[in-house]
Amino acid sequence: MLGIDVVENDRIAKSLERFGERFLRRVYTPKEVEYCFSFKDPVPCLAARWAAKEAAVKAFFQLFGVVLKFKQIEVEGRKGLPARIRILGKEGKMLEGYKVVLSLAHERSVSVAVVQILKSGSL
Repeated sequence: MLGIDVVENDRIAKSLERFGERFLRRVYTPKEVEYCFSFKDPVPCLAARWAAKEAAVKAFFQLFGVVLKFKQIEVEGRKGLPARIRILGKEGKMLEGYKVVLSLAHERSVSVAVVQILKSGSL
């Protein structure tokens, strides 16, 4: 199953400015916040994770008919390496026998993510 999402970085910047910590706590895991704020400008990083979470929700729903919450999805940043995505909680256990593949990209104004859930060994 495949999910894709694109988000305007300015939308995330405005939410961060308006709601601050409340926005961060509601959407992102502590690891995601720590990673994104390790950059001079955390907004593209936060926006890419927003897009990844939206894309994961879409792919997961297509496969299992279950709507994930953003806090159940964690994008693991790895400077210099591709990011990885994990589904937390009991829904994560549903992915046994599957592999979740993530691709992120961001430019000055937009961020995009693609998530694909594949049967293990089908790559």
